[in-house]
Amino acid sequence: MNHGIVLSVGASALFAGMYFYVTLLRPFDGDIIFSWRVLLGLPALAVVVQRARGWGEIRAVGRRMGEPRFLALSLLSAALLGVQLWLFVWAPLHGKGLDVSMGYFLLPLMMVVAGRLFYHERLSRPQSWAVGLAVLGVAHEFLRVGGMSWATAVVILGYPPYFMLRRHLRVGSLAALWYDMVLLLPAALLILQAQGQEAARAFLEHPRLLLLIPLLGLLSSVSLAMCLAASRMLPLSLFGLLSYVEPVLLFWVAFLVLGEPVAPSQWLSYVPIWMAVLVVAAEGMKKWRAEARHS
Repeated sequence: MNHGIVLSVGASALFAGMYFYVTLLRPFDGDIIFSWRVLLGLPALAVVVQRARGWGEIRAVGRRMGEPRFLALSLLSAALLGVQLWLFVWAPLHGKGLDVSMGYFLLPLMMVVAGRLFYHERLSRPQSWAVGLAVLGVAHEFLRVGGMSWATAVVILGYPPYFMLRRHLRVGSLAALWYDMVLLLPAALLILQAQGQEAARAFLEHPRLLLLIPLLGLLSSVSLAMCLAASRMLPLSLFGLLSYVEPVLLFWVAFLVLGEPVAPSQWLSYVPIWMAVLVVAAEGMKKWRAEARHS
């Protein structure tokens, strides 16, 4: 289990490191970085599939792609994930890193709300408190700036439908991710083709990109592999609890490393949301300890 914890935390650290790393890839913008990430990530994902002996499941899902409805929903799943992958590499380049990290802080709470609304799951008392605290933080942000950042909204409104769609399709996480990436590949290739001359000029003017771009693929694939490996080694409750590490690291990378400013009044938006995350994390820790004692 300790190995799984190290892998999970390490994956979060690498994802946060990618937040800074993409800023080294200028003059490339988010579109082309996203495309390279998809293109270079697929071979590494194939290695993960091979090690997990997942090709049988992938072939079985591939046969279902002949069903028009299943194919249409799979394309929608890939599109929803593609938006998130693009936003993750675009945001640090355009001063939206803190907004995206706010979205990742709110995401677990949005998943709780989605479970209540769409699956009639009952909220525990700590979850109800956490949702209330998060609402306070979001309400303050609305009053402060007259709305919510679109980047935050994309994260918290885009990921829940994606996970709900995955649940509806009843496809394992590894096979689902494989087909999401495969279905995103044509879009990535079209972007690279459309920006081919610009990319070639950037490589000529900035030879360091010839090394940095392949390293992006390595960083992305290693972090992904570590996350998937941790999900198989750890109890689901503990794995979910450790997912809070990533938004914390994303926030501090955006704030301390990328230098995105936080207005004094903005802390009154962050603090209730962080308190909500702590409440949910504390409940998750309590449940995990109870499960550990009975196992």
